[in-house]
Amino acid sequence: MHIDVVPNRGARPAYLLRESFREGTRVRKRTIANLSALSDAQIEAIRAVLRGERLAPAAEQFEAIASRAHGHVAAVRVAMQRLEIANLVGTRPCRERDRVLAMVAARIVAPHTKLATTRWWHTTTLAEDCNVTDASEDDLYAAMDWLLARQPTIQKKLAARHLRAGGLVLYDLSSSYFEGSCCPLAKLGYSRDGKRGLLQVNYGLLTDARGCPVAVSVHEGNVADSATLLPEVTRLRHAFGIEQLVLVGDRGMI
Repeated sequence: MHIDVVPNRGARPAYLLRESFREGTRVRKRTIANLSALSDAQIEAIRAVLRGERLAPAAEQFEAIASRAHGHVAAVRVAMQRLEIANLVGTRPCRERDRVLAMVAARIVAPHTKLATTRWWHTTTLAEDCNVTDASEDDLYAAMDWLLARQPTIQKKLAARHLRAGGLVLYDLSSSYFEGSCCPLAKLGYSRDGKRGLLQVNYGLLTDARGCPVAVSVHEGNVADSATLLPEVTRLRHAFGIEQLVLVGDRGMI
């Protein structure tokens, strides 16, 4: 048996399942079924059976050895590319920049400790995509030290991107309580977390009018809000080159 294709004047051809047989010295054909109503895939499957091939479910044709999550990681990396995060962190590619970008993506998708992060991102495509498959937790801490040294440069780039002369700048100071005894900035102070009796660290956040972060500063836990304001004004003028601006803070700040 075989399938004949009969042209149909510009329309879809007719597909006929036919059988050849001999009648005396002549070879004749007998039409067994008209397959024209079937899809091309179904017709091709019948052809494969007629050729003697064995058909089986697709799941039986391969073995899944490993499967790593990709979609959420890809979405975050595309957003980071559109925001040009890599250029903000460092203009030249290097291992430290790769590790910082991978940590940023991991922090968005699945926040963990540095050790847990180095284990988690092997369950996704993030480690391979960012070229950090061999990075250890010590490598990540070293990359953060590298990033800290680049903080002034990064903040200048952010200021050039988001701040304008005569524009609006928002600033506020917050705090986080601290578990441990080795941080030189951890002091007793006014606890916004309601954790009285615990050491804390203060941090100030400078943003544009939309609330987009531009700069962050870290202070001892007992520093008053108002003591951090003038240094921010100085940074805006001298480091970011913005002389005319409107700075907004709460009553306790100003």
